[in-house]
Amino acid sequence: MAKWVETGLELEANWTENPSQLISGAAVQPLLTPAARVRHFLKMMTDPVDPYIFSSDTLPSDPRFLPPLANGRLGWRVFGTIMHMGGIYNGERGACHRADIPCPLAVKMRMEEEGTHSYTLDTHTGIFTHSVLTSRVQASQLFYAHRQYPNLLVMEVFLKRQKTTEEPITVTLESSFTPYSDDITFQNAPDYKGGRHIFGQTKSPEVHGGLSPSMHLIWTPLTTSVTLLPDQSQSRWGFLVAAAESSESVQACFDTGLELFEHGDLQTSHLRAWAELWLGSRVELAGPLPLSRAVIGCMFYLLSAFPSLTEAPSLFGGVSPGGLSNGGQGQDYWGHVFWDQDTWIYPSIALFYPKLARAVLDYRVRTIEGAKANAEQQGYKGLKFPWESAVSGQEVCPDDIYGQQEIHINGDVILAFQQYFYLTQDLEMFKEGRGSEVVWGVADYWVSRVTWNPEDQHYHIRGVMPPDEYYYNVDNSVYTNSVAKNSLQFAVELADLLQHPAPPEWQEVADKLKIPFDEELKYHPEFDGYRKGSPVKQADAVMLGYPLGLSMSLEVRRNDLEWYETVTDPHGPAMTWGMFAVGWLELSEAQKAQQLLDKCFENIQGPFQVWSESSDGSGAVNFLTGMGGFLQAFLFGYTGFRVKKDCLYFAPLIPDEVAVLSVKGVNYLSNKLDLLVEKQEVSLTVRKQAEDNGNEEPCPLEIVLESSGKIIPLIPGQTVTFPRQAGKIRKQRSSSYCWPL
Repeated sequence: MAKWVETGLELEANWTENPSQLISGAAVQPLLTPAARVRHFLKMMTDPVDPYIFSSDTLPSDPRFLPPLANGRLGWRVFGTIMHMGGIYNGERGACHRADIPCPLAVKMRMEEEGTHSYTLDTHTGIFTHSVLTSRVQASQLFYAHRQYPNLLVMEVFLKRQKTTEEPITVTLESSFTPYSDDITFQNAPDYKGGRHIFGQTKSPEVHGGLSPSMHLIWTPLTTSVTLLPDQSQSRWGFLVAAAESSESVQACFDTGLELFEHGDLQTSHLRAWAELWLGSRVELAGPLPLSRAVIGCMFYLLSAFPSLTEAPSLFGGVSPGGLSNGGQGQDYWGHVFWDQDTWIYPSIALFYPKLARAVLDYRVRTIEGAKANAEQQGYKGLKFPWESAVSGQEVCPDDIYGQQEIHINGDVILAFQQYFYLTQDLEMFKEGRGSEVVWGVADYWVSRVTWNPEDQHYHIRGVMPPDEYYYNVDNSVYTNSVAKNSLQFAVELADLLQHPAPPEWQEVADKLKIPFDEELKYHPEFDGYRKGSPVKQADAVMLGYPLGLSMSLEVRRNDLEWYETVTDPHGPAMTWGMFAVGWLELSEAQKAQQLLDKCFENIQGPFQVWSESSDGSGAVNFLTGMGGFLQAFLFGYTGFRVKKDCLYFAPLIPDEVAVLSVKGVNYLSNKLDLLVEKQEVSLTVRKQAEDNGNEEPCPLEIVLESSGKIIPLIPGQTVTFPRQAGKIRKQRSSSYCWPL
């Protein structure tokens, strides 16, 4: 039974000290082959360290590296005084930034007597715990951003006697919360069901003349202390924060929280939602513990940036480089959405979760009108997606040159739409979902943006800034032109599929767009006039092979990698080395790839696996972009996965340090796949549909092995094992044709 008391919700129902114990082990265990499952559990039994749990007896000296808790709607750095909500910005155009919202959970637990402190982030459950153990009491403070009900933040405090006494035990709760924001003018509203209520609007809209978003907060009143009475052996108190954009919504969210508390289901519903996510996507390896933790940490923080699997995608505000916990004025790119979302973060999520992938696409669809306005302002046709985006889709970059010249963002957006289509064949997204408007609008932009050069008989794109931002106002960025070419080709392909008359200019420009290449040196210069050996900020031309899939010889691929690696800024953004690693894996050089990936560890600021943008700790935090690049080295490098029009290609290869790589939950044509890569063999299982509770009818699949041409049908629930080699997963040719018509 739960009862409302002035100090919050005091829970007298049965509960467990370890939240992860509330999840059935069978519900979250890896789905491996029988032999691999035995090895996995034997390892777990002999290895006492759980790579999903990040613990320390001290907090980071730099508060920026405290763990962020987020759920795709709310984001907060533990113990911090501010939080953010997706889509809530203050400031017009270039001054637009995430609005700081005061967080009532800015509370630290204090004890009079000396004790042993521990701080733990459990990525199984998304719960951060501060525990203090003394001779008399174990005191714990738990925080979580609710995974199923994303408008809720929760703090729980529990006390448990260590020995029988008749003395009351009191713990101080020291709050630094004030109901004030530099970005929102708040005023008091009447209390609601015992909760404090404030509301207000941001001080300035994103677009001149537009509406300023509203914000409502209701929270459980804070108390200065909690006391374990003489007749109590243990007790727990709960503190709830509900945040929403209207009075009706915030009250409904607070009601939900109260009801869940009353029935003892607030934490357990949160745990079930995390268990569902991990069941649908796991990347695990048998190898060095720091490497395992890095992979798991990246996956955890990326998943935290996305909405729940049950949330309406219309509420999703996109993913910024530092996530929802960061992005206030002048910090972490002000919480804007860049190509980081579509190119660096999205692929690792799209491989597992079509619904979460579509949330990214729907975000871009909702910004179509803004993209149209951007193109018109630049004097071009079609759609020009902003380099920095908030809600409207109009450019909000503080520096005009980026918005004007870093136009490869258009191609990056289309690549995400293309990958989604090849993974799902979801035509509804491109019809009723307006995806075709995005694809064709970008194609129209490229056609209006190019100029014809009669001397070399090619179309040129002039005056751009490439991904390598050390340069600007250059002509024919090799990355920009390649991603534009891909956009145009996909527009033609989609038009043919939807029986839409494609303007002949789309194919014409795609066929004749200049892709810079040095015939003598056999490499791709970054742009016209680039001098070999000039410094490079970050991954640029090395991304031609992956993710763009530009056709080239192995010699050229090697030259691009070798020559750009030596001149790439070692202190540049963290995502770069993941792309180099993928490239070296294409050349079957796993150890070289691992050496480059190891550079990323300089960006991981322990103990909670928080990434910084730069290796010296500077730049954006928690840098999801770097995590995305790192994860892609595993999901598209060590597996060799390539999302193609007619198949999911694979070419697995793992380094000496890794004995086994397990990737579970890959979603292809409505099938869930579990992949196990070992040194000499590969195992692949298609899950039975009931295991994933899927609603779409899966398309029957088969494997085609590259070396022998052998075709192996994939039967749901059965594991196929074969010698490690390249191949492709495709729809069964003997089955009914399931490519959309």
